[in-house]
Amino acid sequence: MKPPLRRFSCSGFHRLIPSRYSEWGTVLADITDGIKMLEDIVMLDGATNDRVQGEQQGLSGISTYELVYGIPNSHIVNAAFTHTSDAGSRFNDHARGGWYAAGELETSIAEVAFHKARRLREIVVPDLPENRPDRETSTFDDWLADFEAAFHVLAPAKNFAKYLEAGPIPQCYAASQQLARELIGDQSNGLVYPSVRRKGARCLVCFRPALVYNPRLGERIELEFVATKTGYKHQVRR
Repeated sequence: MKPPLRRFSCSGFHRLIPSRYSEWGTVLADITDGIKMLEDIVMLDGATNDRVQGEQQGLSGISTYELVYGIPNSHIVNAAFTHTSDAGSRFNDHARGGWYAAGELETSIAEVAFHKARRLREIVVPDLPENRPDRETSTFDDWLADFEAAFHVLAPAKNFAKYLEAGPIPQCYAASQQLARELIGDQSNGLVYPSVRRKGARCLVCFRPALVYNPRLGERIELEFVATKTGYKHQVRR
């Protein structure tokens, strides 16, 4: 069953990204002795940088014509579509990313904290108790954007439960990634769906870079993760 299509209008949906990706500059400047050396190193870095490669040549799942240029914070938007993992996420595979966001900052925190804690559990540290990190602190920037377009909506949620399974990851993404590929092929703008990690909250994934309107930097937050017997608990500092 294809999700219904509805007009969607919202302002200030939240997307958290690691703070180091928010800056225009490059940390490579700290290890160079001059402009010429910096240019050479940046060129070398660009050869393996997914966003740079995507903007210059396109990727297998998204072309240069779909990315955005010449607007404030275009690098933040393009990175969402050109930086992907091997397993992808709920509504994208390795070939094409998407702009994921939530209606409340607390929902974005819940989503990010869940996946960060899952990655920490997978790290093996032989010299520490439980053979995993006992503590980690990460900073994230809250990027806000507006949306005014028709989106497919997973409602009522019970009719689309197979796309909203909580785990196991990444196996539970198989059906939802297939749905996303079909919708993108039909020129869908994206999906609005219930948050899997925060009950009663709403998330979206935008499939089109040009529809991420007015991307702007909000507040910076710090997430501290502390190991427990069953996983990790986290604390938020703004």
